[in-house]
Amino acid sequence: MLSRLLTISRPVLWVNTIGTTVMAMWLTGQLWTWDIIWLLLWVTLPFNLLIYGINDIFDQETDNINIRKGGYGGAKIYPKEVPWIFWGVILTNVPFLVFFGLSYSWQTNAWIWAYTLFFYFYSSPPLRFKGRPFLDSLSNADYAFPLAFVPLALGFEPIWMAVWGLMAWSLAKHTYDAIQDIEEDKYVGIKTTAVLLGTKGSLWWVSIWWAVSSVFFAVINIPLALANAGYAAWLVWLITQNDSPENAKRVYKYSVAYPYIVGAVAGVQLVLAIFFGLYQP
Repeated sequence: MLSRLLTISRPVLWVNTIGTTVMAMWLTGQLWTWDIIWLLLWVTLPFNLLIYGINDIFDQETDNINIRKGGYGGAKIYPKEVPWIFWGVILTNVPFLVFFGLSYSWQTNAWIWAYTLFFYFYSSPPLRFKGRPFLDSLSNADYAFPLAFVPLALGFEPIWMAVWGLMAWSLAKHTYDAIQDIEEDKYVGIKTTAVLLGTKGSLWWVSIWWAVSSVFFAVINIPLALANAGYAAWLVWLITQNDSPENAKRVYKYSVAYPYIVGAVAGVQLVLAIFFGLYQP
């Protein structure tokens, strides 16, 4: 059961929660503090099980006809697994949320609960943002929320330009990744932003938001902004050359690599600056 829950949590995508949490710690000027340990543990298996387990429960119809599901792109679950996936989400997340409620300020908990509820209702009725064009994309801006609640939990003011920049980046990436699922989502009646706009319209949408994110990042760090703009342009070009669903699925692996590669540009600079005493938050 534990092995199955681990698979459902999609470890290859944990970088989106762990990386942001660690980056938020570094932005406070600390290479490491044990005060972050409970937040860091939460954004591993527990929170990713919440994101993807709930998604798999409510997307069974479209996942069953999606050839990319069943590997690193997401599990294909069986109906009999639904109850214990729900229990897995509850038992791994509720203790952390109770602890955070008792330990952190209301501002910190407001961001934590927004992070939790936005991801839960992305997939779950009655809100189910996934089936609401533009809200599906906008709700995924919450990948940036650790840049707000981690500093607040550690007693620092967030770097808001980083928060807004990553919010813009995240909502763009969501729609980019959804391009590959246009046919499956359309077939089962799920109207995502990508379904509404089509491939070409979606590429314009993501290009605008990735450009916005690069502007925000440029205020903080020029190399990061350039790396972000360059990688984003390359991803858009890959689908512009061939806008078939098959090609969108083929290039998905490069989208998965995006936060690893561009995140490293920011992370390496931060670590070196903190180590040599050149960074002051």
